[in-house]
Amino acid sequence: MNEAEVLAEFRASGALLEGHFKLSSGRHSGHYLQCARVLMNPARAARLAEAVVAGIPADVVERVDTVVSPAMGGIIVGHEVGRVLGKDALFLERPEGTFHLRRGFALDPGAKVLMVEDVVTTGLSSREAIAAVAREGGEVIAECALIDRSCGMVDLGVPFHPLAAFDFPTYDEGDIPEELARIAVTKPGSRK
Repeated sequence: MNEAEVLAEFRASGALLEGHFKLSSGRHSGHYLQCARVLMNPARAARLAEAVVAGIPADVVERVDTVVSPAMGGIIVGHEVGRVLGKDALFLERPEGTFHLRRGFALDPGAKVLMVEDVVTTGLSSREAIAAVAREGGEVIAECALIDRSCGMVDLGVPFHPLAAFDFPTYDEGDIPEELARIAVTKPGSRK
């Protein structure tokens, strides 16, 4: 699946939003990719997960013991990637602000983990989730995602395999262009 096909999936599901958005990273953008909406159709979610897995090198896939995703955004795509790989799919939560496993989830000591995200912009959530896996006794060997909004600029400390990269500009709070600042800001992500 190429980037145009991925973008077509987002458009077809009404998941490519335009306006003024405050992203989970804290940055602002005129575009928001609502992955929950693109993944709400199980057949579409399966197609996207299969395409994500197809972009991961075979030597990485062979080493994966468990799939882990940060809640909320990564849960559906992580579950679908786990299905494609035939591996358990766990998710991290942060009800008190720090990611950790709950709900009886646990990693075997030294488990090789594939981290799965929906969208990566600055990589903050990913790095926090990778650190949580280490605290839980696992080792993240790579991360995959539906979308890389950093266009290859993010450093997660592990190999990163996004399905597609989009160069929708993002802005710090103090650098928002006037035309974007005139639009009321919306905070659609899961992080407060």
